Amino acid sequence: MSDFPYSRLRRFPDVEAENLQAWDATDELLVAEALRTDAPGATIAVIGDEYGAITLALAAAGLRGIRVHQDLATGRRALANNTRALLSADAVSGTGRVEGGHADGVADLPREDTAFTSHELGPELLSGVRLVLLQLPKALAELEEIADAIARWAAPDVVVIAGGRVKHMTLGQNEVLGRFFENVQAQRAQRKSRLVIAAGPRPVAGTPPFPVVETHEGLTLVAHGGAFAGARLDIGTRVLLDALALGRSQLLQNGVEKAETARNGGFAEDSGGVSARTVVDLGCGTGALAVSYALAHPEVQVLATDRSAAAVASARETVRANGVEDRVTVTHDDAGSEIAAASVDIVLLNPPFHLGASVHTGAATRLFEASARILRPCGELWTVFNSSLAYRGELTRLIGETEQILRTPKFTVTRSIRRS
Repeated sequence: MSDFPYSRLRRFPDVEAENLQAWDATDELLVAEALRTDAPGATIAVIGDEYGAITLALAAAGLRGIRVHQDLATGRRALANNTRALLSADAVSGTGRVEGGHADGVADLPREDTAFTSHELGPELLSGVRLVLLQLPKALAELEEIADAIARWAAPDVVVIAGGRVKHMTLGQNEVLGRFFENVQAQRAQRKSRLVIAAGPRPVAGTPPFPVVETHEGLTLVAHGGAFAGARLDIGTRVLLDALALGRSQLLQNGVEKAETARNGGFAEDSGGVSARTVVDLGCGTGALAVSYALAHPEVQVLATDRSAAAVASARETVRANGVEDRVTVTHDDAGSEIAAASVDIVLLNPPFHLGASVHTGAATRLFEASARILRPCGELWTVFNSSLAYRGELTRLIGETEQILRTPKFTVTRSIRRS
């Protein structure tokens, strides 16, 4: 095993807690296996390196020119922070844009004298690559898009070393890999983690399998593999749309009424009575809330933001598919960090209750705190959440007066008024 100081890695700016660490045994097994291959760094791509454990351990072992793809803005920023903390200046000089957070800020192809460069999932990441190290994603659709990309763009003799925690691994992951590679072999489990080695890429279809498109009563959703709920309209979003009176049966009628109001020089009120000029869909996913709001309120500017690059790419295509590019902007950001304080009238939020594979409310708390920062006084936060989570008290503490607007057997919708 590498003597890299894994224990010094941090998750920051992601949620940090005693029961959450920035690496696991899978990272160490992937690094050890990669070093045994003696593959040059410039032929290696690392995918799904959550906080930089794999990339930085390889760089510390002397490899240069590694290409990296991380979906989450928090992971990209954590990699940058850990790089500054753990690697010498010589090792990271010329690494390109690693702090990013913007889905369209792709670095140049790696040079031999750099430790690593960051890329989006595509040919810049994978062209000529002969070894891929992959932390297996939870969603099979995400794995399918990754496996297709490797088989499509990497070298013909590419080998994929994928790994995960045994408790989260499924036969379905092997089946997905088997659709894209001739040979898929699971290894013996070690330290509650397991590696799967895939080789012999199969021919791929002319058109990649993602993004996928679905239409829901006039609302078109576009989704890449890593986007939550895919191109479906998830139940929580449906409930929040109903609470906002933005169900699809009302969207066209509302849109006509709001457009007429805008032509007359006024700003229409939303369901809660606030005259909204700026609305943020925080953690936008595929953009269902942002686009629905924009269709019903054509006079309003909507900012949709998510920390997932797959979600951002999906939301941008959803925006285009619904023809609202003139009033919806999509950004790759962590908890609205690039939004000015006290600048937003309404925040729409369907927060996650998982951090990776762990159930943890810290992700929702960060988004509540972000909402408190970006909302102007008397601005409104509309939140939908699983009723068992009982967030109302926390919302009252962090935002202000909070009332229940709608409750179903599974979900609760609240409206919180930002205290002055």
